[in-house]
Amino acid sequence: MLEQFVAVMPGTLAPALLVMCLSVTLTVGEGKDKPLSAHWRLYGLLFGTVAAIVFAALRATAVINQRTFVNQPVLTVAVIVDVLAIAAVIAGHWITTDWRRHAPLMHAANAVGALAIALTVFYALPDVILQLTIWVEPGETAFTSAMLLRALGFTLGVVMSVIVAAIYRTMRNTAVRPAFTTAAALMMAILFVQHATGLLQIIQAHSLLFPHVLFQPLVWSINHNTQMIIAQGVVFVIPAVASVVAGFRTPTTPRAGENEADVRRHKAFRRRAVAAAVWSLVAAIGVTVTLTVGVAATTRTITLSPPEAYSLKDGVATIPFSQVEDGHLHRFEYKAQDGTEMRFIIIKKNGGAYGIGLDACENCGDAGYYEKDGKIICKKCEVAINLATIGFKGGCNPIPFPYKTGNGKITIQTADLDALSAHFQ
Repeated sequence: MLEQFVAVMPGTLAPALLVMCLSVTLTVGEGKDKPLSAHWRLYGLLFGTVAAIVFAALRATAVINQRTFVNQPVLTVAVIVDVLAIAAVIAGHWITTDWRRHAPLMHAANAVGALAIALTVFYALPDVILQLTIWVEPGETAFTSAMLLRALGFTLGVVMSVIVAAIYRTMRNTAVRPAFTTAAALMMAILFVQHATGLLQIIQAHSLLFPHVLFQPLVWSINHNTQMIIAQGVVFVIPAVASVVAGFRTPTTPRAGENEADVRRHKAFRRRAVAAAVWSLVAAIGVTVTLTVGVAATTRTITLSPPEAYSLKDGVATIPFSQVEDGHLHRFEYKAQDGTEMRFIIIKKNGGAYGIGLDACENCGDAGYYEKDGKIICKKCEVAINLATIGFKGGCNPIPFPYKTGNGKITIQTADLDALSAHFQ
């Protein structure tokens, strides 16, 4: 359960916070006073969610086996929209005040917000949705205590992100507007950095002319992604402090021209301000603990077994049966024509056939597999692979490729491996 929780919550937190920030800074009016574009952000959330579900399903069934083909154009647009969305948030107070005087600008801000939400949700949710594919391990029945715990962890991860965003939203009426706007802009700036990092990773993997000046910042951003997710929650300490200050600066004794009703209203505001701040601090602490203590408790450093030697001659890799007939996982390494270091695995299955595939899958990339207690387990998602399905497409199975068996050996054309090098880039 904890593994599912700490895997899901980071992927849903940024979309939840983005929806909340845009809701607070761009929402205006009630009923007929709302602009025509008032619901566009909701449409963006729905469209992004549906598109993410479809994309995750296509990845799980191996219909799409190259995420970069979709992610690169999505991230290219996202980094541009992120900048526009940050500008809309910063100018939110001016845009929403007497918005009818500049209605086109109000509609443009909502359009940018809707697009930002759709792109963020579409990019973030597929990896979360694919967690659903590992609820039931091979050989298990559908309804077990382990499956129910995984489902509970998944649900709690999504719910916590929504609750954190809802708690921060309570400060919209208690913190001074500039403090909340600052936190929202900082959160979205971090999201921009995450999107830019994803885009630069794709460009760097496919470009021999990647600027060196961008390489060090890229490495730093990749290595500190968890800290950036924590920062997205912690920045809302700014309006929390402002909320407390505003609450205690509110007088609770009658002033000239005020009556008891005004005093009661001031006291109520102070209580709301302090409560909103306290719960926001609790939420920030919860996010930090989840992504530090929680991740540490579930992260185990797994070292992949070293690659074994094999014969490679005239574009053909040859592995004798005698080397891999013990029923254990055997790992091999190959350097593709484009210079990519690749790995593939071989294991003899119970029926005597051989399970052969890349040491990578469509869902988890090139994390690799390891053997534990007679099971082959994906290093990233910890799902146990059904031995009978190794060699077939789909799910978390190793990506298959053509090979031949006969005369006491397995032969693999290196051209078939070269064609799959993108899975290790």
